[in-house]
Amino acid sequence: MAASPDALFAYLDRLGIAYKTVTHAPVFRVDESRALRGKIPGAHTKNLFLRDKKGAAFLVVTLEDAAIELKSLHRRLGASGRFSFGSAALLADLLGVEPGSVTPFAVINDMDLRVTVVLDTVMMAHAVLNFHPLRNTATTTIARDGLVKFLESTGHRPRIEPVSGPPA
Repeated sequence: MAASPDALFAYLDRLGIAYKTVTHAPVFRVDESRALRGKIPGAHTKNLFLRDKKGAAFLVVTLEDAAIELKSLHRRLGASGRFSFGSAALLADLLGVEPGSVTPFAVINDMDLRVTVVLDTVMMAHAVLNFHPLRNTATTTIARDGLVKFLESTGHRPRIEPVSGPPA
């Protein structure tokens, strides 16, 4: 069974990771979440759940307004063929969340370590980041270093790489 937001918060507490959560109406897309600006400090993000041609799953996390060139991203990340978006069924199976609630916190549910987490270097230049806490009815603010500590504690050592902007 997938972790609840309360289970996530308890896990963060056990790790000694500071966070703050604001509850709000459900938001499904980045443009809907822009109304929250000013109420929630820190960098706001988007999360892409992708799979390559061989079915390997990737969670790519960037700033909300980052330009991602999906046609060439697989080459940047060394994936097997072009990326496509993972299905809702695969998302639920691997990360235990629904579309609109994709978040790096969802790797708490990936016990088999099947998802590769990629954090954009531009996003990681920000000290404070915002993500849904497994549901899109809240936003959790966490320090960049706290996010990395959380990911590593779940066995998901993040790849911090440039994924936004023009291909190198």
